[in-house]
Amino acid sequence: MTGRSKSAAGGRRVPAASPVTSARRDLLTGGIVVAAVLMFVGTGSTFAHSVLNVVNGIGGSVDELLASTLLLNIALILFGWRRYRDLSREVAKCAAAEDRAQILASRDPLTGLHNRRSLGEAASALLARADKRRKAVALLVLDIDHFKTVNDLHGHVAGDLLLRAASDAIEEAAPPSAVCARLGGDEFACAFLFDPTNPSVIDVLAEQLVSRFSQAFRLGDVSAHVSASVGVARSEPDCATFDGLMRRADIAMYAAKKLGRNRLAWFDASMERELETRNAIESGLRTGIPLGQIVPYYEQQIDLATGRLHGFEVLARWNHPTRGLITPDLFIPIAEESGMIGDLSLSVMRQAFEEARHWDPALTLSVNISPGQLKDPWLAQKIVKLLVETGFPPSRLEIEITESSLYENLGLAQSIVASLKNQGIRLALDDFGTGYSSLAHLRALPFDRIKIDKSFVMTMIDNSESAAIVNAISKLGESLGLPITAEGIEDAAIEARLRAMGCHKGQGWHFGKPLTVNQVRTLLAAKALLPSAREPVAKAGSVERMRVRQGS
Repeated sequence: MTGRSKSAAGGRRVPAASPVTSARRDLLTGGIVVAAVLMFVGTGSTFAHSVLNVVNGIGGSVDELLASTLLLNIALILFGWRRYRDLSREVAKCAAAEDRAQILASRDPLTGLHNRRSLGEAASALLARADKRRKAVALLVLDIDHFKTVNDLHGHVAGDLLLRAASDAIEEAAPPSAVCARLGGDEFACAFLFDPTNPSVIDVLAEQLVSRFSQAFRLGDVSAHVSASVGVARSEPDCATFDGLMRRADIAMYAAKKLGRNRLAWFDASMERELETRNAIESGLRTGIPLGQIVPYYEQQIDLATGRLHGFEVLARWNHPTRGLITPDLFIPIAEESGMIGDLSLSVMRQAFEEARHWDPALTLSVNISPGQLKDPWLAQKIVKLLVETGFPPSRLEIEITESSLYENLGLAQSIVASLKNQGIRLALDDFGTGYSSLAHLRALPFDRIKIDKSFVMTMIDNSESAAIVNAISKLGESLGLPITAEGIEDAAIEARLRAMGCHKGQGWHFGKPLTVNQVRTLLAAKALLPSAREPVAKAGSVERMRVRQGS
């Protein structure tokens, strides 16, 4: 069976008799049967006597015997006929019910396409046929991009219409013998035979689907604009089963999404290795975060006018038990995708707060908050709870928020920022100049500092445009009364240029690479910035003031 037919034929339907007609038939048949039985009983003695007389040759009425026998036979025939019709109708109903159950078990009820289970059976048959005909099997897995947006904007009825329209588009583009299926949600699949010497037909079909889905779908009174990510895999000597083919096509589809959606991607072995690495990192994070393997590193922040150490930005590093030190560019994106970024960030903050509370009270800590954390309405309460538990003064903490994280939910960000500011925590706008509406964000939120993105700072000596941007941001900060921090200071020339522009604070490898906690202790000891005997009193007073703010 191919995936071309969308009818749910379950055999010829037998019309059911109405209750009135059925009752009349039952009454008529029952009446005839009862009358025959009564007549037979009434003439029973005569009938028996006649039978004996006929048998013994004494004589008797043969006509009476035949009449009684005829009546009895008529009654039995009517009764049997009635039972036969009833049984025939029941058998027809059972057969139709079985056919409908078969259809429901193998077809998607919304689109009429194969479901995931029956796709496996049909695709396995295709693979077997391909071996006999020296063909190969191609499998396309298609996922509709931004399908949830259609449901949110226009309702689930429109979403169902879109799924039906999508199934029609896939069937129209697919070869006549293809097997098309809805795997679930907004994910579809199409399997078909092709000539291994001419694989270009697969690209043509996949590109045709991507092109069709990039056009508007008319759904009743509304139009929906979506796109499609298509993953492509083909049967190979090392991939001769449907499960293997599906896994490869699925990996390729997610690779297409990662590359920006609205495109196709062929499966490549590197995708599988990347997936295995990602899964290993995710599994390691689930174990490593509770064990404290993700530790804080500290990047120095320097007062450019005096050269004095002002504080540190807290960075995350992973001390993996077997792989050694892992940089954040490898595990932070995975932590964000898997929803572990909140626990990871709080764990690193707790370690940094517990250590830094013993340092000189003039030293500050800057902590970057990820976009995923800003979706948590309890973020401010969690940070304040950490400060109370560790005894770290809120006045020494600066929270950095990137412009991109403000773009999704400015209202929630304003609520979180207000709660943090109420505790005396300062706020910095990170990566300034790379977002969509920097000036609007400066007006919407009470920032205490602007941080210039390092991409501008690192190239400002050789690139006049970067230098102009850095200078403009410095002048803007000066006019708004907001101090500026420049990231990415790599050499003395950049430092001198920033100092001439009036930039107040800077950080970068020119002042040293990020330090471990032991390296920070050594540095602070050399600068006489480790705790004095008076620190516990000051710390206790800071914590008590924060508790008072919480109760107000």
